[in-house]
Amino acid sequence: MRSQIEGSRAVAETVARCRPEVICAYPISPQTHIVEALSRLVASGELAPCEFVNVESEFAAMSVAIGASATGARAYTATASQGLLYMTEALFNAAGLGLPIVMTVANRAIGAPINIWNDHSDAMSQRDSGWIQLYAESNQEAADLHVQAFRIAEELSLPVMVCMDGFVLTHAVEGVDVPSQEQVDTMLPPYRPRQVLDPDDPMTIGAMVGPDAFTEVRYLAHLRHREALTVIPRVADEFAREFWRSSGGLVRPYGCLGAETVVVALGSVLGTLKDTVDELRAEGLSIGVLGVTTFRPFPSKAVRAALRGARRVVVLERALAVGMGGIVSADVRGSVPEASITTVIAGLGGRPVTKASLRTMLTEAAADRLKPLTFLDLKDDVVERELRRTG
Repeated sequence: MRSQIEGSRAVAETVARCRPEVICAYPISPQTHIVEALSRLVASGELAPCEFVNVESEFAAMSVAIGASATGARAYTATASQGLLYMTEALFNAAGLGLPIVMTVANRAIGAPINIWNDHSDAMSQRDSGWIQLYAESNQEAADLHVQAFRIAEELSLPVMVCMDGFVLTHAVEGVDVPSQEQVDTMLPPYRPRQVLDPDDPMTIGAMVGPDAFTEVRYLAHLRHREALTVIPRVADEFAREFWRSSGGLVRPYGCLGAETVVVALGSVLGTLKDTVDELRAEGLSIGVLGVTTFRPFPSKAVRAALRGARRVVVLERALAVGMGGIVSADVRGSVPEASITTVIAGLGGRPVTKASLRTMLTEAAADRLKPLTFLDLKDDVVERELRRTG
């Protein structure tokens, strides 16, 4: 049933209907409302059987999720920013062990300096950890992606990260059709793990692998991620048939067919981009938007197909590879090496990405006046003053 609901609450209710058996989390803004809501559902008995484990850190949260998943339980957690970094070692372990854990990342900037607002620096820093990464454009998609995430994770025996923009989505109240228990049960069958630690049938997982086999281990992980590029769109198609709405998948083209300029982006900024592009198209500019839902594994073929025919490509990034520039841009450039690609860094640390700024930037791009690397709304006077101060 569609209702006005906070994004975090919508995600919590959806996750609960996915019937997790172990939830473990350490509070860190802006994901706290999600696990608070889940803890109340467990305490009230509404979500049962399920054990909510209070832990002393984010590293412990992922460690508990690993242990729970390895013993055959459907496991879930959530985190953000420094919390995600704190569990980095365990993230690689979860992926290397092939455990289908689902985690919400409420995207938030990484310090120092301390910043609690939204950008994609946290999840982008873990792009090579072996986790599948899905990015939500809206709260409806954030809820829908969690149902798909459990299905994808368990079909592939890989962990999945659902990324939703902190505060922009997690704390926004808007209309969301929270999936019913019957719908979720149809989409998500009971968890049947590929491997289970059982005291009555002992085995070793995660043992040391030497140089003679480690390359093959990593190659097999790579193959599973390539397989995900087939599984993810299939699960999205099944979801659309069951729920009568489209969400998830690899990419989402918007007005790309025949567009001379296409903007590539991830997350909630896509809504503002689409509104801006609608206005510019009405004024005669040939511009489209390509939303990337699946960032890992990167859907190179789908991106290439969507960008075919575009004279120029602008990649709008919510994170920065310091000393290099774009992160998503590198993957887009590898997918479409012949394209003219420019990178725009925008919205770092929660700075608003406004329609006015996007209009100016896109108009410059369409006129081929955009620099190869542009920082949207950069305050040049502040930069120059600091450079003078530090000599």
